[in-house]
Amino acid sequence: MGFGDAIKSGFSGYVKFGGRSSRSEYWYWVLFILLVQLVLGVIESAVLPITSRGILVGIFGLIVLLPNIAVSVRRLHDIDKSGWWLLIGLIPILGVIVLIVFFCLKGTDGDNRFGPDPLASRPAQPAGVVA
Repeated sequence: MGFGDAIKSGFSGYVKFGGRSSRSEYWYWVLFILLVQLVLGVIESAVLPITSRGILVGIFGLIVLLPNIAVSVRRLHDIDKSGWWLLIGLIPILGVIVLIVFFCLKGTDGDNRFGPDPLASRPAQPAGVVA
């Protein structure tokens, strides 16, 4: 899945907590969020007074909160884990490390209890390319 497709998928599945998301979809979504936050932060620092900074980034964070949770849950489904594992991120440091490891794992091949393999319908990729 490409960058644009991942963004479309993230917003079109705004509150879709069922199904699976591939690694590329998840990490392109994360990259999109980070890039937008970076741009908004630069705009805020150039335009807004120091007491008002963070407002644009905060509004954007609220806009993407539910899609971000949904993409994260679908990514956990891809490795055959319940979406409730997302709550382990509430444990300081260790929980975040565990989630990063989970998000980096290859999804289960074929169907699992959460749905069909998101990469199964895609054409085969050249050797050495990871989806």
